[in-house]
Amino acid sequence: MSIYVGNLSYDVTQEDLSKVFAEYGSVKRVQLPTDRETGRSRGFGFVEMQSEDEESSAIQALDGAEWMGRVMKVNKARPREDRGNRRSGGGGSWG
Repeated sequence: MSIYVGNLSYDVTQEDLSKVFAEYGSVKRVQLPTDRETGRSRGFGFVEMQSEDEESSAIQALDGAEWMGRVMKVNKARPREDRGNRRSGGGGSWG
């Protein structure tokens, strides 16, 4: 399982996030996606912890908490959607 952490300051580092979550257990991995063009943080991240109990404790304690001037949104991460081969445009038929 993974934890979604949203509404993060753009200045947050993986180390910062790891330290905050380490108060609730062993952090296995932290991911902070960055914008491909600017290299800047996208304002959200994912944290994996050693056990579900630790993750639940962290979610309960940190959801809605203010950190670095922002109110964090913390919850269980949803599985990534398979975006497949989407095409833009209408639903016309090929004839």
